[in-house]
Amino acid sequence: MMSFVGFFRAVARPSYLKTFSNRDSKIAEAMRNLMTQQNLPKLPVPPLQKTLDKYLRSVRPLITDEEFKITTSVVSKFGAPGGVGEKLQSLLEKKAQSTNNWLSDWWLNVAYLDYRWPVTVYSSPGLVFPLQNFKSADERLCYAAKMIAGALDYKRCLDGHSIPVEKLGKDPLDMSQYYKIFGTCRVPGLTRDALHFADSRNPPKHIIVSHKNHYYKVLVYDGNNNVLPWKTILQQLNEIIQNKVDPGLPIGVLTAENRDTWGKVYKELLEDKENKESLDEIKNSLFLLCLDGPNPDLGNLNFQTKAALQMVHGNGSQGNAGNRWFDKTVQFVVGHHGEVGLTYEHSPAEGPPIANLMDHIVEYIEKTPSDVADGNCPKPERLHFNISGSMHGVLGTAKENLGKLVDDLEMACFTFKPYGKDFIKSQRLSPDSYIQMAIQFAFYRINKEPGAHYETASTRKYEDGRTETIRSCSIESVAFARAMLGNKSNEEKVKALQEAVNSHKQYTNEAIHGFGVDRHLLGLKLIAIDSGIEIPQLFTDKGYSRSTHMRISTSQVAGKCDSFMCYGPLVADGYACCYNPRPKEINFGTSAFKSCHDTNAEKFRQALEKSFIEMHDVLLSVQKSKL
Repeated sequence: MMSFVGFFRAVARPSYLKTFSNRDSKIAEAMRNLMTQQNLPKLPVPPLQKTLDKYLRSVRPLITDEEFKITTSVVSKFGAPGGVGEKLQSLLEKKAQSTNNWLSDWWLNVAYLDYRWPVTVYSSPGLVFPLQNFKSADERLCYAAKMIAGALDYKRCLDGHSIPVEKLGKDPLDMSQYYKIFGTCRVPGLTRDALHFADSRNPPKHIIVSHKNHYYKVLVYDGNNNVLPWKTILQQLNEIIQNKVDPGLPIGVLTAENRDTWGKVYKELLEDKENKESLDEIKNSLFLLCLDGPNPDLGNLNFQTKAALQMVHGNGSQGNAGNRWFDKTVQFVVGHHGEVGLTYEHSPAEGPPIANLMDHIVEYIEKTPSDVADGNCPKPERLHFNISGSMHGVLGTAKENLGKLVDDLEMACFTFKPYGKDFIKSQRLSPDSYIQMAIQFAFYRINKEPGAHYETASTRKYEDGRTETIRSCSIESVAFARAMLGNKSNEEKVKALQEAVNSHKQYTNEAIHGFGVDRHLLGLKLIAIDSGIEIPQLFTDKGYSRSTHMRISTSQVAGKCDSFMCYGPLVADGYACCYNPRPKEINFGTSAFKSCHDTNAEKFRQALEKSFIEMHDVLLSVQKSKL
């Protein structure tokens, strides 16, 4: 769910830069220098009244007439001349003048590092690569070695600054997230986590390979800082596989625990010298490569869904969750039967840098150079952990907790094959807005009411920009869903679709330029907390709570290859829906929690497919009637 949960938490702490060590602060300064070199503008503070007007419009479909009257009164009072809204707006504008990005020093903490629920399912997404069909163990290891080499080749491009600067139209986008992918690790704390970045002056030369719950330090650079040939990496992987050791304790499941619990255990682990050395090797590595064993029987689920579950949570301690280190920013996964992809800890970066990394690796594997193994192949080094008697109990509890979470998550991943973005473009409609309206339509079809709906918008045109919320549920989206399910003519249905798509497209454009609702309201709330001002009634009103209870959490993560991203729902009674629009088809990763009787991932999949078909048919019927 891309860790949007933190957005809804009313917690504000000092700047995240204060959680770094001195070395990490220098890295943060280097990141700021990179953005300064790009000469990016600062994130604006939207005009207060425009945000409040937009907020009221977005709330309207979600509450009753009587509730809306109350919300309107609350908002009017908040935005009145000389009122608390104007005071908070003034304080936020002053903060914006004195900082590079008025949101960034709050956002990392509020959205991620202060969040104490497990990162697994609740925060960290999985990314499923084009699925494979390994015919032998050797074929699987060759793929894994090439995957490692492809990732290192991408890092080479980053180090040489040969990754093209992305643009929004003519505007360059902030590229700093790309430089936070490799060598980064989340470190658990007692009440707040921290991010550890690799030392740019002494960059790591190793990765960690996990197999049978054991962790191996694998050198991937030679003495001259050249990447080892992939066949040399393959030799090292073969040595790990041939190491006849029993499966280790599933220590990795500790990284999937509640963050407060994991923080206490981590502190205890550090007291042992050998544990500390092993933890440091994992923390300082470039990334993990997980060579997984077989999974438990997952029944009749399709291969895409099975792969998605393996990427998101590893199927618990009875599967491969003990073969993970969920704090590491990037963990590549190579499954036993061809399930391949990665899981990533969300706090350093959004989806696009990770998707671009994937596309680079997939292309690299397809065109892997025919190199030869290095005669001096370094030996993998198995890391060791000393687990005390009391910690066995903690580990047992972690296994149970993760097992409950694994059992509760239901996924339905699929490829919608009848058409893709080419057809949508042929109708002169925005593919993303069209897909968003299909998702809204599917939810309304099931529930007979609209649901608050989150879509990620990137604000990377600004220095240190991350995301803004696109509120996809709108007056127009509800009118469209009702028209499709009502007794309207096809012409009226198409008109309602066009209006809903155009409304969403307009909100999207405003959001990516920093003029959405949610981040501005968050800033006003947090500046109140920082200033010792009582939290205004606006943030306790039914309109606010209803419109921020995102029952539909969505994101477009486009990959060139046949891939999709997936994650858990944002709220207990919600759905997650991530998609990759391709020319002739659309890949989806959807999920829900089994513990909620009001949601069902398979039912949502069916409703979504039906909505796409009906939208397609009504568009074509109107075109035929005009001939």
